[in-house]
Amino acid sequence: MNEKIEPVLQEKRTFSGADFFILWSGAAVSLAEIWAGGLLVPMGFAAGLAAILIGHAVGNIPLALGGIIGSRTGLPTMAIVRPSFGIRGSQIAAFLNIIQLVGWTGVMLWIAAQAAQAVFPLPGFRWWVVIAGIITVAWAMVGSRYWKWLQRIAVTGLIVLCVLMTYVVFSKYGLKSLAAIQPKSPMPFMVGLDIVIAMPISWLPLVCDYSRFARSAGSAFWGTWTGYFLIGSWMYALGLGAALATSSVTPESMALDLMVKMGLLFPAIIIILLSTFTTTFLDIYSAAVSALNIRPKLGERFSSIVCGVLGIAVAMIFPATSYEGFLLLVGSVFCPLFGVVLADFFILRGGNYSGGSAIEGITGFRRAINTWAFAAWLIGLILYHVLQKTTSAGSSIPSLLAAGICYLLFMKYLHVKRAQEGK
Repeated sequence: MNEKIEPVLQEKRTFSGADFFILWSGAAVSLAEIWAGGLLVPMGFAAGLAAILIGHAVGNIPLALGGIIGSRTGLPTMAIVRPSFGIRGSQIAAFLNIIQLVGWTGVMLWIAAQAAQAVFPLPGFRWWVVIAGIITVAWAMVGSRYWKWLQRIAVTGLIVLCVLMTYVVFSKYGLKSLAAIQPKSPMPFMVGLDIVIAMPISWLPLVCDYSRFARSAGSAFWGTWTGYFLIGSWMYALGLGAALATSSVTPESMALDLMVKMGLLFPAIIIILLSTFTTTFLDIYSAAVSALNIRPKLGERFSSIVCGVLGIAVAMIFPATSYEGFLLLVGSVFCPLFGVVLADFFILRGGNYSGGSAIEGITGFRRAINTWAFAAWLIGLILYHVLQKTTSAGSSIPSLLAAGICYLLFMKYLHVKRAQEGK
């Protein structure tokens, strides 16, 4: 992508459905997904597994729909926020996204370093943070031309190794014994569902950064949905099973420790490192792309380095106990925000932006910042937290739908009325 944030040229849109399947499988093959699966322990195995499958199926729909926008426009995510929120409004979203992605980079590097330290100790876990961080930044900087090949090799190897890890965990403890474990303090089903949905939703601010390289909208949609659904569900289930069996708050470390005890040290290290690279490079690259939406002259490579260094710094001090809250906070911000974006593209605009439309933003006196979009987003954000605190009915999808509906109503009745009065 050049510094002017222009649409990707048609001849450079070379990603097939298989490429997107691999790309998002690589995002889902993550120690963070395994750890997040452990958060569902209070639900028990059967209810937790149901929440995992339903949550990924539901959460992947807006993720894949967001990918369609990128594939049709050839533009990155923060550029497609412009038509609904305005140019300056999209910069606010980009700033929030940078904070999120630097945070996710820190989370991923911290988890990887802790797991690697448990398997193969160095003088301090921070050495693993630096090693994994440097390689991940380099991975992010090689560009789309090489990602598909790096991902194909790495993800194929990871899937094979994760089959081995899954066999080790479930052969050790058995499905029947896991199903028989009764949670001490049950978690409401919809709360667990929100924890699952938050994971694919957290990728929404990134999806167009990659789907803009798609050959077609269909390949971007189905490759994204199936890749993240299958592998994400698998990793969550693995984490849930390991956490139930061991009562550990770090099920990813327990699963890897089992592999080491069986003489599988090298495969365990490979899983830790490759899963970090294939997931975290997406965060670093998209943080850099978001930075360009604010200040294009920074350049993609420089921004990647800066965002990577910040992520490494966060990993040095990241408090693991705030992980669940971090997931839910991400959902509260970006669920309603992309409810507005999806409603704008698929309903208000009829499923089509021209490149110029997205670059220039909306027309008229709302060009710089669309207050109606922010009003709808704020309503969705407030609803998210109200539902979260007062009910167990779930908040992710209701907040997304509410923000989208409010935006459509505001734009249809209030925006048109103001524009007519302005004339």
